Amino acid sequence: MANKRTGSVTRPLVALMTMVMLAGCASNMPVEDRHPDDPWEGFNRQVFAFNDALDRAVLKPVARGYRTVTPQPVQTGVGNFFSNLGEIRTALNSLLQGKPGNAGIATSRFLINTTVGIGGLWDFATHMEITGRDEDFGQTLGVWGVGEGPYLVLPLLGPSTLRDTAGLPLDTYTYPLTYVEDDKVRYGLTALRVVDMRAGLLDQEELIHGDRYVFIRDAYLQRRRFEVSDGELGDDPFASDEFDFDFDDADFDDSDFAD
Repeated sequence: MANKRTGSVTRPLVALMTMVMLAGCASNMPVEDRHPDDPWEGFNRQVFAFNDALDRAVLKPVARGYRTVTPQPVQTGVGNFFSNLGEIRTALNSLLQGKPGNAGIATSRFLINTTVGIGGLWDFATHMEITGRDEDFGQTLGVWGVGEGPYLVLPLLGPSTLRDTAGLPLDTYTYPLTYVEDDKVRYGLTALRVVDMRAGLLDQEELIHGDRYVFIRDAYLQRRRFEVSDGELGDDPFASDEFDFDFDDADFDDSDFAD
């Protein structure tokens, strides 16, 4: 039998390795120059540069090729498929946050799209106007009163905070791909998911201006605070289709905006 747990521990291990590195790695920036939400900016920029180089060399060219050869209806279906798998995580976290209504919506979406939507390839639930908020364990910890902690850029995984990093293991274990026993199938689907999400961001790179590291950091933190508060901070500044960053489900998040 294939080892189904091999892929499932990747994200937690990366997070753990990062925390070990941080324990002995203080930013050499002057204290007065550090952003209050980003005290480890020196370390974070080094990881950002690594992710960016990897994106330029591998992920971005592959994403461009994928978008060139893959018909748009197929790309839409692939995105719908992986999004549908995330409804399970949303349903569970909605219950943990005391939001039974949103949990019911997520469950309905999963059942409808998995059956009528042919395995989630067609987002039939949205056509029925059944929509809700995505939820993850980082948001759940925020609702429970856990502080977000410093901003943190994870190797390969991109923007995060200490709180969101703590939620990664549970996010991993509630994503169905973790339990695909065939290694080749699991790795193949994971690679397709990453490439499809990267391809979806190609047209949005022109929105980045100024210091890309700062832009992405501030966008991530503002979006996450909006999600944790369920919009109580005001209108979502990134709600439009042309600025739809999905940091929660993407790997290589910060490097996805490479020039």
